[in-house]
Amino acid sequence: MTYVRRKAAKLRIKAHVLIIEARFYDELSDELAQGAIKVLEGAGASFERLAVPGALEVPGVIAKAARSRRYDGYVALGAVVRGETSHYDIVANESARGLMDLTMQGLSIGNGILTCENMEQARARAKVGEMNRGGAAAEAALRLIEIERAMKPSGKKG
Repeated sequence: MTYVRRKAAKLRIKAHVLIIEARFYDELSDELAQGAIKVLEGAGASFERLAVPGALEVPGVIAKAARSRRYDGYVALGAVVRGETSHYDIVANESARGLMDLTMQGLSIGNGILTCENMEQARARAKVGEMNRGGAAAEAALRLIEIERAMKPSGKKG
């Protein structure tokens, strides 16, 4: 089985995706969501949006949503910006660990939770016209869905 990376703009996939937005920084969340939605719509995927207070809540919500079996994949969006305390490290590390644990359980998750030193970095990474990390997270989720479907058993025995 060979996989070739394709641009998401050319990817067409019938999938239903949940976008989970950590809304601690509304301006950044809106920009990340805009990028993700543009990619999902361009690929022909349907989606739902759900807001949570911050990045630490995102993995737990994905775990709950996965039990519903309503979604083919997930796009995790949010921003963690370094402050004056060690809280940044806890939120950045634990949200990433939670998402990775869920990915290792087989969920198709695009991680668009930014971890930045300052707001300038976060804005550049979120902005659709610049780094567009929301769009990149949606592309990752769609690609993982595609890979999962390609790896499903075909019923043939080797």
